[in-house]
Amino acid sequence: MTALSPSAATIAVDRAGHELRRGRPVLLTGSLGERAIVLAAETLTEPTLAELRQWDNTAALVLPASRAAVLHIGPTGHDMLLLPLRDLPAAPEEQASLIRDLADASRDLAAPLRGPFTRLKAAAPETARLAVKLAKTAYLLPAAVHIALPADAVPPADIHSLPAEAVAGYDMAAAETLVPVSQARLPVMDAEDAQLFAFRPADGRQEHFALVIGAPDPSSPVLTRLHSECFTGDLLGSLRCDCGEQLRGAIRTISAAGGGVLLYLAQEGRGIGLVNKLRAYQLQDQGFDTVDANQRLGFDADERWFLPAARMLQRLGFNRVRLLTNNPEKVTGLAACGIDVAERVPHKFPSNAHNEAYLAAKRKRSGHYL
Repeated sequence: MTALSPSAATIAVDRAGHELRRGRPVLLTGSLGERAIVLAAETLTEPTLAELRQWDNTAALVLPASRAAVLHIGPTGHDMLLLPLRDLPAAPEEQASLIRDLADASRDLAAPLRGPFTRLKAAAPETARLAVKLAKTAYLLPAAVHIALPADAVPPADIHSLPAEAVAGYDMAAAETLVPVSQARLPVMDAEDAQLFAFRPADGRQEHFALVIGAPDPSSPVLTRLHSECFTGDLLGSLRCDCGEQLRGAIRTISAAGGGVLLYLAQEGRGIGLVNKLRAYQLQDQGFDTVDANQRLGFDADERWFLPAARMLQRLGFNRVRLLTNNPEKVTGLAACGIDVAERVPHKFPSNAHNEAYLAAKRKRSGHYL
């Protein structure tokens, strides 16, 4: 397969993600020419699985090790585990339902006794690992069905195909292709002298935004806040987190300081998406803290990275910042992407009865300065 340009690669990955969200298969070609049909576990249906049963012998469910451990599947020393579909404890017509349940930790209480499961001890192949990454890119649960194709196999004619390297390099390509597409003067509460810039990646996915308050001097470190979008906290006023207070407080602080930048990043739920954040909330209601909830779902504790923020700042003309944050990973992450973080400026707010445990977990488990 011919190598794709960064722009074409991001578009191919975006289309593949939409195919997975519809429950449709995608064809991945590995770096050595191996091919695999992959599907998202979350959206798998029995009719689609039945269409692919001719390759039953190579079909496997791919799960992150953290999710497999929750299901009491023995470790293999690898961060991804493969469970052959032929050995799943379910009749063929019930496999899709079981796979959806195995992918989703929020269903564990409804079906606590499952297994035993057979897992392969070998490391997951490149295409299996990237199938899980592709599912996460589509804001689906990090679990996939992987069907390795024999060399002479003919895949379905209408299947969307892409090279595995496009998936592997997607995050970098999406960040590097971010460009400003629109801007406007936007007086907001507590900062009437402000402009809003919209940045869009080449694949046309969700935009990131930059609120520039006042006229910050690029020759000095600019007061900056990286704020991950939070529909529940920013818009609905959720008391389960402190996001809404952090957003409004950052605008007040930057305005009072004479100017700066607030980046509003499309990274809902620390990068797992709103639907998965709601699943994590269900687990928190069962007694798990925010870190354990994400990991039980198969995610990292924090799936964000900060190259999009760095590129936005640079395209606005800022290379040095005073970072308004309590999260040490934002400091190191932004610095690793080429931004000089001259100072960390504390940014915290009182807890309430609904978010005390959440903030305590961020302090104890993630090292936040709270």
